[in-house]
Formats: sequence, structure tokens, C-alpha cells
Amino acid sequence: MDKMINPGSVAADSMSDNEVIAQMLKGEKDLYAILVRRYNQRLYRVAMAIVNNDAEVEDIMQVAYIKAYENLQQFGARSSFSTWLTRILINESLLRVKKRKRSAMDSDQLSNEIHQQSQTPLMTILNTELKAAIENAIRQLPEKYRTVFVMRTIEGMNIDETKECLNLSEANVKVRLNRAKAMLQDSLSAYYKNEDILHFHLSRCDRVTENVMETVRSREREVDSQ
Repeated sequence: MDKMINPGSVAADSMSDNEVIAQMLKGEKDLYAILVRRYNQRLYRVAMAIVNNDAEVEDIMQVAYIKAYENLQQFGARSSFSTWLTRILINESLLRVKKRKRSAMDSDQLSNEIHQQSQTPLMTILNTELKAAIENAIRQLPEKYRTVFVMRTIEGMNIDETKECLNLSEANVKVRLNRAKAMLQDSLSAYYKNEDILHFHLSRCDRVTENVMETVRSREREVDSQ
């Protein structure tokens, strides 16, 4: 019988995504926490690039994680787990944007929403005027350019993974990235630091991980009771 692996151990953290998934499919469901912590930062940044609303991001992330968990049997490793998970997140984020656009909203309501977004916790993360200016400049980019910029430049995803996640050609990824850079002020682009932009703090990482794992355990208890 295989030895159970502690999700918080050094050995567990060094496991590849596919190794974690293989162990999960053998019954070690708690190892999912490794993948959640591993991809919290990426999912946060990509979701923020699409929905541009900090208040919604954690919920979208948790939905994406649960959908991925529920469909692990269908994953099949045809692409990397990170790509597959990111695509689930992108689909969920785009769905939220569509729902938001369908909601009737007069000009006063829209003005209030914009004001509320400007006061979200995200805006307090960046603790200097320069970082706040960079954050604002990125958030003002149109969604299709902002998403590619965040994925390629801030999150460091390569062209192949970016085009697969967004279902774009390589040429379109390059064009959108160049257009995003052109739209950002040259005086800002030389100063931003990847680790500081759209940073997902540890306390939030812990909260998302705990919420996802509690849902996972609840689903497993339901299955066991049937």
C-alpha cells in the first residue's frame, strides 16, 4: 500500500502537477491543496484582467477550482494542468462579464460601481503612488489587451500556453501584447515589477485554499454517504 503524502511536506511540494493528480485519483484528495496554492496567483491575475472587479475574483477562482476538481477524471493530460485550469477560469470569468453586461444598469448605478471598484482592497495593495499609477494604467486597458498583457508580461506565461488558453493565433497574441504595451505610457512601463502587480497576498491564498478544500471534503462526504 502506498504511503500517504502530507500536502504540506517538502516532498509533496516538489511533486509535479500530474503526480499530484495521479495520487488524488488514487484517493489522496487532500493533495488538491497543493495545486490550489500553486496556481492561486496566476488565477487571480488572469481573472482580474478579465472581470476587473476584485470583489468577484475569489468567488470565480473557487468556482474554477471546484469545476476542475469535479472533472479531473476527464482531464487526461492532453494539455498541461495549468493550461486546462486557466481555461476553466477564463470561461467562468467571461461568463461573469456577460452576466454583468446583461444586467440593466442606469448611468448612476454604473458610476457607483466604478467608484466602488476604485476602493477595492486591490487598490490598497500597491503602497506607492507609482505602483498605484501602474495598476490603474493596466486596469484601464481594454479587456482583450489587458488579458494578454497580464498573462504574458506579468504572469510570465509563454505564447503557446497563452494562445491555447485564449483560443487565439500566435500572431494575435503578439499583436495584442504589442498593442497593450503601446497603450501603456512609456514612462510607466520601465518601472513596474511583476511581483508587485496584482499580487495575491498569503492571507487570501490561505482563505481560497481552505474554502476550496472544505468544498472538496464536503463533496467527498456526500459521495461516501450514498
